[in-house]
Amino acid sequence: MKYPEVKNYIGGKLTPAKTGKSWDRISPNDGSLLTKVTLSSKDDLADAVKAAGKAFAAWSAKTTKDRVQVLFRYRSLLEKYLDDHAQIVHEEAGKTVEEGRQEVNKSIELLEFACSMPQVSCGPSLEVTAGVECRTEYIPLGVVASITPFNFPHMVPHWTFPNAIALGNTIIMKPSRFTPVCSLRIAELLSEAGLPEGVFNVVNGGKEIVEGISEHPGIQAVSFVGSTPVAKLVYAKALAGFKRALTLGSANNHLILLPDAHVEMAASNIVASFTGTAGQRCMSACVVVAVGDCNPIIQRIVELSKQVRPGYEMGAIITPEAKESITGFINRAEKDGAKILLDGRKAIVAGKEKGTYLGPTIIDYATRDMEIAREENFGPVLTIVRTKTLDEALDVANSSPYGNGGSIFTQSGKSAQVFTQKIEAGMVGVNVGVPVPREPFGFGGWKDSKFGVGDITGESSIAFWTKPKKITTKWNPESKLNWMS
Repeated sequence: MKYPEVKNYIGGKLTPAKTGKSWDRISPNDGSLLTKVTLSSKDDLADAVKAAGKAFAAWSAKTTKDRVQVLFRYRSLLEKYLDDHAQIVHEEAGKTVEEGRQEVNKSIELLEFACSMPQVSCGPSLEVTAGVECRTEYIPLGVVASITPFNFPHMVPHWTFPNAIALGNTIIMKPSRFTPVCSLRIAELLSEAGLPEGVFNVVNGGKEIVEGISEHPGIQAVSFVGSTPVAKLVYAKALAGFKRALTLGSANNHLILLPDAHVEMAASNIVASFTGTAGQRCMSACVVVAVGDCNPIIQRIVELSKQVRPGYEMGAIITPEAKESITGFINRAEKDGAKILLDGRKAIVAGKEKGTYLGPTIIDYATRDMEIAREENFGPVLTIVRTKTLDEALDVANSSPYGNGGSIFTQSGKSAQVFTQKIEAGMVGVNVGVPVPREPFGFGGWKDSKFGVGDITGESSIAFWTKPKKITTKWNPESKLNWMS
């Protein structure tokens, strides 16, 4: 077993679940036993809420500037142990080590934004009439929670907890049971950086903990990243309990390809988009809508994809069940009449035969109504749908129930402008395969890709993690009386 059994982290201490139950996490890279993960109950969650509640009074009483000093120290530690954390991402999420490094570097970037909270979370202040001032202060909510997915076990927690605790909240993290080690390593570094006990807690488990977080009356807000069906359930349960919720769901991103696109730039960006993290990300290219004769670019996409080797340039699929699901999508697309230009179903990595690998797969001549074009397969699979015009391509893209991201590849400014105005997605790119906004711009999609108001990162996250208090003061007795006084 590579890592000791993963326990909960409650009130600054490693704590076994009261159930006494655990789950074997098998490595996606080679099929070996990676660790055992404690499976908690709602009683364990209640202990975490109690610990977080106890820590809230003292933590929220600190100034924002004092709170972020811990994050500054944590950032330095994360830089020091970057390679160690990248290795953990590789081993439990199946990514390449380099992808692990990129993910941890993104966590550091998110931390930098949180460290700027003393500057960016200042409420407005204005002398609204002679001698009378109005100002806004942002008050922390209390105990909050974040439910995170397997595909970015290091970065996604950093979407939420740095901003949440910098603003004065205490938090409970619920990581995916497939990738629990990252959250514990984060907890250890935060403790080393001087974060008080109970401010950051980790509860491991499955469906029972997700439901418990959504329903617990002591939790004031919950964020979630995962599939749309679960995102809807968490959102509904949280709102039923009169708490805030922001839940991110599935995606099926469309990239529109025009014949005038720069061949090498378009092909390399598209390949990186659909093969990165083995396609297991909500910003991955899923469908390329090719307008007119794009065959030279498609041929180059196939050539470059052949150079992406599973186990080397591309990581593993998270579980055998996930691999089987992705393979099923490919099988059904072929049965439906689509053409397989590149087939990754038989990928085997020498020396890691028990790993869960798929090679890049490209499916051409799919129709817009085929399952492979409509639903997210969450794997290294690129589907091509052919159209004659940009308007038709936009209609294909906008018919998706999801609206996470979308891009266009073209050298025409006019076409790019039409696309950015008409595409129904929250994150949009021009000649960019993965149109993820950087801080301070927020991450969040539209339609069935997001439920709730605002974005999970960036400046709009301040409103999610706090409640505004409006204060009006008058100290000048010489000021004339008016309706405000």
